[in-house]
Amino acid sequence: QVRLVESGGGLVQAGGSLRLSCAASGRTFSNYAMGWFRQAPGKEREFVAALSFGGGLTYYADSVKGRFTIARDNAKNTVSLQMNSLKPGDTAVYYCGARTRGDYASPQNYHYWGQGTQVTLSS
Repeated sequence: QVRLVESGGGLVQAGGSLRLSCAASGRTFSNYAMGWFRQAPGKEREFVAALSFGGGLTYYADSVKGRFTIARDNAKNTVSLQMNSLKPGDTAVYYCGARTRGDYASPQNYHYWGQGTQVTLSS
């Protein structure tokens, strides 16, 4: 089992920044590739950003490319999502997930999820 706990969400004005963090415990963190997804009310969970196995490559949804940065710290068992130039469309609950195989953008490939952290943009 891997337990994931997100933090760092909140209310922020458009154009502002937030840094989300996901702390992992349980099985060896380095065995998993990590990703961030988000889910707005009435919508399906959508891919935001992910790391490759080994962490050498990063992947981003087109909607966040150039604004968000994903990173992991294996020594601290954490993965972060730095979000800059936030827009009202970024309002959602953000989830981190851990996968051992498959396409990084498909939530079905993620075996473990955190409880989510709310990000709300005010215009």
